[in-house]
Amino acid sequence: MADKSSIQGVLDLDPWLEPFSSHLVDRQNQLQKWKSQLEQSEGSLTKFASSYQTYGVHADWQNKSITVVQYIPDVKSVSIVGDFNNWNPEAHQLKQANNFGLWKLTIDSVDGKFAIDHDSRYKISMVLPSGERIYRLDPWVKRATYNKDTNLYDGRFWNPDHTYTFENKRPVPESGIRVYEAHVGISTPNPEVGTYKNFTHKVLPIIHKLGYNTVQLMAVMEHAYYASFGYQVTSFFAASSRFGTPEDLKELIDTAHGLGIRVLLDVVHSHSSKNVDDGLNMFNGTDHYLFHGGPKGNHDLWDSRLFNYSNHETLRFLLSNLKFYLDVYQFDGFRFDGVTSMLYKHHGLSFGFSGDYNEYFNPEWVDNDAIIYMMLAHTMMEEYSTSGLKFTSIAEDVSGMPALCVPISKGGIGYDYRLSMAIPDMWIKILKHLSDEQWDLGNIVHTLTNRRHGEKCISYCESHDQALVGDKSIAFWLMDKEMYTNMSTLTENTPVIDRGIALHKIIRLLTFSLGGEGYLNFEGNEFGHPEWLDFPRAGNNESYHYARRQFNLIEDDLLRYKFLFEFDAAMQHLDEKYEILQSPQAYVSLKHEGDKVLVFERNGLLFIFNLHPTNSYPDFKVGVETPGVYKVVLNSDDKQFGGHGRISNVDAEGNDLQFFTHNERWNDRSNALFTYIPSRTALVLQIKEKI
Repeated sequence: MADKSSIQGVLDLDPWLEPFSSHLVDRQNQLQKWKSQLEQSEGSLTKFASSYQTYGVHADWQNKSITVVQYIPDVKSVSIVGDFNNWNPEAHQLKQANNFGLWKLTIDSVDGKFAIDHDSRYKISMVLPSGERIYRLDPWVKRATYNKDTNLYDGRFWNPDHTYTFENKRPVPESGIRVYEAHVGISTPNPEVGTYKNFTHKVLPIIHKLGYNTVQLMAVMEHAYYASFGYQVTSFFAASSRFGTPEDLKELIDTAHGLGIRVLLDVVHSHSSKNVDDGLNMFNGTDHYLFHGGPKGNHDLWDSRLFNYSNHETLRFLLSNLKFYLDVYQFDGFRFDGVTSMLYKHHGLSFGFSGDYNEYFNPEWVDNDAIIYMMLAHTMMEEYSTSGLKFTSIAEDVSGMPALCVPISKGGIGYDYRLSMAIPDMWIKILKHLSDEQWDLGNIVHTLTNRRHGEKCISYCESHDQALVGDKSIAFWLMDKEMYTNMSTLTENTPVIDRGIALHKIIRLLTFSLGGEGYLNFEGNEFGHPEWLDFPRAGNNESYHYARRQFNLIEDDLLRYKFLFEFDAAMQHLDEKYEILQSPQAYVSLKHEGDKVLVFERNGLLFIFNLHPTNSYPDFKVGVETPGVYKVVLNSDDKQFGGHGRISNVDAEGNDLQFFTHNERWNDRSNALFTYIPSRTALVLQIKEKI
């Protein structure tokens, strides 16, 4: 039994959790109880999570037999039907393997060949207690493809003669996590569905050039409705066939690894599509197959089904789903979608989190079963990690649940990072409601630095949410319609474009350097993509015009998008060189509301921001702790970034422009230096020589 010592790490980080220590200890005990049960019944947690190797339909290449294993309670009979047996439900019937809903069948070879052809269609057929026969997709199916005739997805038996062989080792992170959030289908300038192959050969080189070390792939798990952005999953083990084959996805991930880029899966275990004929819903004719029955099993706002995390077979399915993607596709971890919805029985709907700790531990509000599932998932990932390699997990949580991003060994839930979801909301509110003179530096700094002590955050200015139709990206808030008329270098650099490019860079660098221990960007936003994102649907006549990212814009040397692209790349490489994100939180020495100047230090770098719309400051005195000679390592006003070149990084002889400190305490720092900071400019200085 766990005791208070098992959560001491959490209490050391946050003594305010002391009154709730019994809840934290209880979580540890429930975790250990599940682990003990699984060790007795399954052999181990890792073996339990390896159930994907037996459940479903599997081929034995030695004797060309096929084994079918399914968990289907509350039915009278089970068959596998498909093209191979003319969809005859009497031909291949499974037998009950136990009294808990497990069914099995072995199909011998036919003339030395597999009885089921590779990529042929199949389904699971069941007879219900009422006598009704139903047909469903295999919950463990590895491939599902769209059928135009039925307007449904068909299950496919994926068993190719040759599977992709991985050549590159998984990269071991050497600097902070820099995430490029991407959707394969929109990753093409053409109004069509992009492919895994296109992403591998066209987009990965762009990501590598930018300097991101992690790709977060959205919409990989199969979803019948393209416009759901991948968040209404129908087949959890099937990689979306819209983009290509499973082998194509393996090649994508392997190629990324060869470039030193890790790949995370945007995994949706918070809910499931309501589809019946090509989803999990009502699989065995009941509303509680892997889900809660009744109203508890429905998410009304998302119009989806909710998993029963206390169910043994639900845990088998979800934990196996995670290990499947780690094993078969060699993903490097996960971004868990909808964590707030999982954490609370009210799913965060119409609930304003105030920070009162009772909100996080009230048993009437908190879904402890879901928390134990998350802890089991992270325990499995930890057990499965190899020497020098650790799988990464990111939580999409808006509630601020304490200990969410603390290791289980210290009493936490186990995530590595949470997304700082308040930051993009802040930027949109500022751009929407305030003039430049009204920007509150104190509020900006507070929002960027307001994170739980000892728990890592990933900051971002905007994600895919802000790119969707009905909303605006930061670039669009800044420049609006002039993005269509004045982004050519052959046209006038209008006040709107000049301001937009300057603030786009400042907002990004400020968020990057001050906002967390990781950084995320949604594809295209790094260069100020000019259009929103809208998937083909009835409301737009099924158009693909906005379901794309126009990477061609950065290839045109006459367009100003290249300036934002180059600045984003410089920002990523700054972290690669100076390890900003892995360092402790910055020390902010100046927030001058009148001058609109912000100064802080992080990991030996001095960041100076002048957000004033018109005022430039010659010989502006700033504080710095370490004495020495400083040089500019990043200047947002550089002409290569679309700036005015009002500060040169080098002197007349081509040497680094030098800034000398003098021994004067200033802004609570031991030394001071003078620098010229033009309006709407960000400077990053690094010590060149200590004195």
